[in-house]
Amino acid sequence: MKHDERSVPLKWFGIGKVLPFLKKYRAQVAVMLICGLATGLVDTIQPLFSRYSLNHFVAGRTLDTLPLFICLYAVSILFSAVNNYYSCTLATKIEVWLSKDMRNKAFEHLQTLSFSYFNQNSVGYIHARLISDTGKIGTLFSWTLLEGVWHLTYLTGSVTVMLLINARLALLVMSVMPLIVVFFSIFQKKLVAVNRTVREINSRITGSFNEGITGAKTIKALVIEDRINRDFQNETAEMKRKSIHAARIRGAFGATMHLASSLAMAVVLWRGGYIAASEIGTFSMFMSYAEGIMEPIRWIIDIISDFITTQVNIERYTKLVETVPDVSDLPEVTEKYGDSFNPKKENWEPIKGDIEFKNVDFMYPDGDEYVLKNFDLKIPFGSNVAVVGETGAGKSTIVNLICRFYEPTGGALLIDGRDARERSQLWLHSAIGYVLQTPHLFSGTIRDNLKYGNPEATEEQIIEALRLVSADRMIERLEKGLDSDVGEGGDLLSTGEKQLISFARAIIADPRILILDEATASVDTITEQQIQNAIDRVIAGRTAVVIAHRLSTVRNADIILVVKDGKIIERGRHGDLLKAGGYYSRLYTRQYEDEATDSVFAENRA
Repeated sequence: MKHDERSVPLKWFGIGKVLPFLKKYRAQVAVMLICGLATGLVDTIQPLFSRYSLNHFVAGRTLDTLPLFICLYAVSILFSAVNNYYSCTLATKIEVWLSKDMRNKAFEHLQTLSFSYFNQNSVGYIHARLISDTGKIGTLFSWTLLEGVWHLTYLTGSVTVMLLINARLALLVMSVMPLIVVFFSIFQKKLVAVNRTVREINSRITGSFNEGITGAKTIKALVIEDRINRDFQNETAEMKRKSIHAARIRGAFGATMHLASSLAMAVVLWRGGYIAASEIGTFSMFMSYAEGIMEPIRWIIDIISDFITTQVNIERYTKLVETVPDVSDLPEVTEKYGDSFNPKKENWEPIKGDIEFKNVDFMYPDGDEYVLKNFDLKIPFGSNVAVVGETGAGKSTIVNLICRFYEPTGGALLIDGRDARERSQLWLHSAIGYVLQTPHLFSGTIRDNLKYGNPEATEEQIIEALRLVSADRMIERLEKGLDSDVGEGGDLLSTGEKQLISFARAIIADPRILILDEATASVDTITEQQIQNAIDRVIAGRTAVVIAHRLSTVRNADIILVVKDGKIIERGRHGDLLKAGGYYSRLYTRQYEDEATDSVFAENRA
């Protein structure tokens, strides 16, 4: 699934995948194009006014039609100005509307993608798809389209007028076009390749910039500011080199085109001066057209390379929105239960909370080895199950499968006796409370974050949830209480405070299944005890699955599952497993000794 832009072939018809976004704005686009067309036509006839004035008023030495001439000329200028105003206004609106719709579509699609997509694609890459690529596509279908209509109208109109007046001069102008086609075919592939490389580097820079901000604490703690800065400068230097290379190719392309155009127009001017010398007005008109059509020709040259660049943006954007999630509901399931954005809750059966792994095999999408093989496990409703084992044993995989963040490669996961794939993901997720090892809070207040767990929660329910996790006293100490701002990612709170809020948020929805994924691994001893006391209080009437690193936190579990290499090698209560003297007993003893040693060293340092 990992994206490789260089492997995507250039497909000119891929532009059709963006056209559906313009459907709802087709009336505005039509008006914009009509205004651009009208402006182009008016600008085309402007040299005819000069021709008439020179031939009639200067050469003919008469002012008999001057009032009418002035009125018509003024009307044409006013008409062109009004059209320009409306076309530019509409182009701005269409650009903004289109960018907004495409970003909304992409962001909505991101919410449906599986974890594997985010594991394989950096924040910088995804950010560039949503912001940079959509912006360029929006510009293509607004300003570029408007300018294209004007330039093509003016170019066509100018050639047509000159053709009617002097066919030989018109044919000389048209002789420029084959040169453009020839040079375009030469430079096309080079421009596509270099622009793809530039955009790929830009994605990496955006990702590094994001990591430099989100990882600021780690960077300072490791004292690696110079290395991070050096790496970032190396990437921007590479971006500079590739961008200059792209500019040189594009400059060579444009210079070659301009040279060909200028040589052709020099011939036009020479022939025009020779043929039309006897009529000063006609000669002046040809001079105006000869100079005026240079801009449309140069625009065509520029827009060819711009279009190639935007073609890459379109490919990358459509690649994102067409990515199929690894975990998705079957059409018949969506029809009955709805999806994440249009749930049909009236068809949702109540969830009891029985969980069963039935001969489950699992391999991660980008992996080549099975994490679980022929895995069987029954977790009856109301059980407090702890899963322990060393890093990489498969603990988190079990939880990921329960939550349907991933699908079994083989076998089935049953919820209340039915395959989880027979019901919607949202149906399952709505019944799960999940507390992560590293808590994440959204920007806003504590109250806002708690209501993500249950948007309809009352003040009493919020206070009760905080009380259950012993977070009520922490809230009372804050100056603004529940209305205190948590900062970006919760950075204004300590890790322990964030974990308590995260725990309260999980249980405020009254979930039937509670997942604690090493929820106490990164908190202090006091907060760990608060969370442990809360677990004992809130698991009543729920199915609880606790992944534990600190084995001291699972002593009260109904059953402890010891996992190694994707298999359950031991199961039982804490005391029974210690007495057995097996793998769990050795893990517990080693951890107890390590903690005791750390405690002694801490006392000595104090």
